[in-house]
Amino acid sequence: MNAKLALAALSLLVANAYAAPPVRGGLEQIQTVVILYGENRSFDNLYGLFPGANGLAKAGPQNGTVQFDRDGSLLRSLPPVWKKQKGPPVADPRYPSALPNAPFRLDAPPIGLPLSQPTRDLVHRYYQNQMQIDGGRNDMFVAWSDAGALTMGHYDGSRLPMWKLARQYTLADNFFMGAFGGSFMNHIWLVCACAASDPNAPDSRRAKVGPDGRLLFQEGSPARAADGPPKLQDGEFTPDGYAVNTVSPPYQPSDVAPAPGGDPRFADASKGVLPPQSARTIGDTLSAKNVSWTWYAGGFNAALQDPKNIYDDEGPINFQPHHQPFNYFLRYAPGTPERAAHLKDGTDFFADIAAGSLPQVAFYKPQGHLNEHPGYADVLEGDMHLADIVRKLQASPQWQHMAIIVTYDENGGFWDHAAPPKADRWGPGTRIPAIIISPYAKRGHVDHTLYDTTSILKFLTRRFGLEPLPGVRAQMGDLSGAFAFRQPGKHKRSHRANVHRIPPARN
Repeated sequence: MNAKLALAALSLLVANAYAAPPVRGGLEQIQTVVILYGENRSFDNLYGLFPGANGLAKAGPQNGTVQFDRDGSLLRSLPPVWKKQKGPPVADPRYPSALPNAPFRLDAPPIGLPLSQPTRDLVHRYYQNQMQIDGGRNDMFVAWSDAGALTMGHYDGSRLPMWKLARQYTLADNFFMGAFGGSFMNHIWLVCACAASDPNAPDSRRAKVGPDGRLLFQEGSPARAADGPPKLQDGEFTPDGYAVNTVSPPYQPSDVAPAPGGDPRFADASKGVLPPQSARTIGDTLSAKNVSWTWYAGGFNAALQDPKNIYDDEGPINFQPHHQPFNYFLRYAPGTPERAAHLKDGTDFFADIAAGSLPQVAFYKPQGHLNEHPGYADVLEGDMHLADIVRKLQASPQWQHMAIIVTYDENGGFWDHAAPPKADRWGPGTRIPAIIISPYAKRGHVDHTLYDTTSILKFLTRRFGLEPLPGVRAQMGDLSGAFAFRQPGKHKRSHRANVHRIPPARN
């Protein structure tokens, strides 16, 4: 073989190694994929009591049912649930001050907090999540939480409509959030399997980390969990400039106003917004294959029209700019054809469902008060909203060839007992719920396959023959374990009957 032929053969071998796997038998029957992306719930927090799942019945001291203090000593009892406020720590009187050192029900005595009532928010940040996981032991969630005992709380999710859908279809009980930490990073991870960066981030915004990987304490930080939340030298960026905690987007809608006299479509670049990112995204790979797709965001138009709708906890919209990952990328900047084609409002989502005109891939992000985020949203209303969307999708003309993936961006600071698999610097983080709903989904099934957020990207890549994104983890499944495909022409049974089993959402 001459040198040219040898080089050609090597090039072909390399190309095949990185090529998307072929579409598996049956997968081509799925013509529409819908991803519903909720907020801030660990698996045990909502589904820890789910029959047949790796839930709380399988948890023990070896995986965090007993928690330890910041110095490594055993906690005799859980600390109070701290109120979210400035100044000295104050215990929330709605919760007992010395609960046993164990997981506990939020919606049962002695607390009796209904699913319709929000808890306070809990810290859910990049370094804290790793410190809580503690090498997979999950035994320092209380130590590093700013909410004290609340991190160990969970619900009886059987009262929720999405639980009923999980019983009908497939619940994945080994699905982990793609990156350590919070919503911003996990939304970025959902679309690119990568970490955003700013090489010029000032030192004041970079975390101060010790040789053990833990954040350094601030002066005067309480030494014990019983004395109050820890005070840590945290920041939005890692010491080497990666954005791991919430940074404002460079484009509107943003919580940073336009520069005086500047383009009103852009945030003021001098105010610490993230520079536009250029990494390749799932949107780019879908477009490269002429696969239609849209990111639908609840409240998107309202936030563009009136910035008062941004981060308004008491308002009807409460739009969250850091939940809109494509708004951080240069290719989707204001004025580009890609932005006009792919970034749309939640009202467009519901109109497209009714018309049977959803794109081949649809992402949907609920507006703030419907996303289940602790602090400003409750579990019940958000769960009913998701179930109502499923009901509408099941009644749509596209249902017969649809797959719906319902999951959460991250754990919201809530404890989970399952040890995340070790993969890379960025994650995966804590386990979260994921439900696969489809005429092709396995019925009444709990899927124990190892998945994380990048499994969604892997599923889309395999189904549509896309170029794989480099950050997608090889050891994670592609969600195919949730499906049982029939031969074409063999699925005559209508699944529309399931529509009527789902309670309608409240207005």
